[in-house]
Amino acid sequence: MKTPSTEFGTVPAAAVVSACLRAQSGVPARSGAARAFGRSPLSAESRSWYVGALGELHVAEQLARLGSGWTILHSVPVGDRGSDIDHVVVGAAGVFTINTKFHEDAKVWVGSRRLLLNGQKTDHLRNSRYEAQRVARALSAAVGTAIAVHPAIVIVGARSITIKEQPGDITVLRASELVRWLRRRRAILDPDTSGRLAETLASRRFWQTDGVTPEEPVDMAAFGALRREVNAARRVRGAWVLAGGATLLAVAATLTTNALGMLGL
Repeated sequence: MKTPSTEFGTVPAAAVVSACLRAQSGVPARSGAARAFGRSPLSAESRSWYVGALGELHVAEQLARLGSGWTILHSVPVGDRGSDIDHVVVGAAGVFTINTKFHEDAKVWVGSRRLLLNGQKTDHLRNSRYEAQRVARALSAAVGTAIAVHPAIVIVGARSITIKEQPGDITVLRASELVRWLRRRRAILDPDTSGRLAETLASRRFWQTDGVTPEEPVDMAAFGALRREVNAARRVRGAWVLAGGATLLAVAATLTTNALGMLGL
C-alpha cells in the first residue's frame, strides 16, 4: 500500500473514534456490580459511534491487503461541517469512495434504487452517490480533466445481504469481497495519471476549504482500551449465560430423576 507523505488520511476511523471517545467521556464509570454482571461500558450514544469505528477499522484491514500500486486514504475530512469520507482508494482501476456501514445482525436488501435495512428505507445510496460526485467535481477541477469516481458501499456485520439488483452507479458488497472486487476491475489509468491523482488526493489542502482547522490527533490508545473493556464485558455476559444454562440443565436433570423415582423407574 502506498502511504502518503504526511499523516493526513492515514488513521482509519479517525472521525468516528474521536466522536465515540467524546461521547464516552461523559459516561459514568461502572459500579462493581455492573462490572461483575458484564454490563457494557458504552452508552447508547457512544455505542453507535463505537460500532461505526469497528466497521471502518475492519474495512481498513481489508484494504491493507491490496498491496503496491494502490493509494488508500482513511477518514478524509471534507467541507466545514465535520463530514468525512470513510475511505478513498486510487489505483490503475480508477478512483473510489468507500462508505462503510456496520449493520450488526441486520438483514440488508439491495435493489436498483433502494437499500433496505430490516425492511426500512435508508439514505445509503443517495449519500454515497453524493460523496463520489463531490470528489469527482473537485478532482476534475484540480487536475484540469474529467475524472470519474466510483462509489461503493461496504456492509459489515449483517446477518444477510440480498442483492436483487446492483444500483447502476454504486456497488454494494461485503467487506470480505472488497479487495477481490478492486483487484479484478479493469485498468483505466496509466501509472503517471494514477500517481498524479493520488498525490492530489493525499493533500490536506485539496479536501479542506479556507477557515477549516486541521483535524485533532486521534487517541487510538484510548479507543483500544475501551475496546478491551467492551470485549471483557461481553465475555462476562457470555459466562453468565453459560452458567445459567448449566444451572437450568442441572435443575432439569434433578427434576427428571425425582420424577422417575416417584414412578419407581
